[in-house]
Amino acid sequence: MSGETGMPPTDFAFTSGNKKLAKAAVAKYPKGRQASAVMPLLFLAQRQSGGWLPTAAMEHVAGILDMPPIRVYEVATFYSMYNLGPVGKHHVQVCTNLSCWLMGSDEVADSCRKTLGVDFGETTEDGLFTLSEVECLGACVNAPMMQIGDDYFEDLDVTATEGILNVLKGGGTPKPGPQGAREGCEPAGGLTTLTEKPEAQGERSGEA
Repeated sequence: MSGETGMPPTDFAFTSGNKKLAKAAVAKYPKGRQASAVMPLLFLAQRQSGGWLPTAAMEHVAGILDMPPIRVYEVATFYSMYNLGPVGKHHVQVCTNLSCWLMGSDEVADSCRKTLGVDFGETTEDGLFTLSEVECLGACVNAPMMQIGDDYFEDLDVTATEGILNVLKGGGTPKPGPQGAREGCEPAGGLTTLTEKPEAQGERSGEA
């Protein structure tokens, strides 16, 4: 049964390309330990399913890894990176953990609500955006931040957040990473160490 009826699919199988990727993931682990590949296989299944994991997809992964389906469900329900229901084309995940909260994630979240017209756990009527609240995404030094699809958007404020979402609304591609002047995870005030260009080996030894 297809998604056209409003019901989740009742069957699932990896495409030929994803079969190869799944096989490569399983091969990274010792014989008898194939269950260790459950997370990358669930990630593949989620991508193939349009950003979420139908029960049929989880059961397919369980069959490949010779795992009881309940063990796969346990993994999928524990991590926020897996979605158990359909999400919009752009899945906006706002971190509200301690570092981001201290740096203004409440304002970022309110900006998302205002710009998109939905609250956490909701999807816009046009199906373009789903808004979610998540725990730490590991970009604490550049807090506050949010993840959209595979991209991180960091050093956010109300204006930057609205701008990113409006670019996506218009079909564009916003610049990922820090939204201020800093490069990567450099200190916000500029470098304080390793400020000089390293010498080449020959220069250090006095060689020509």
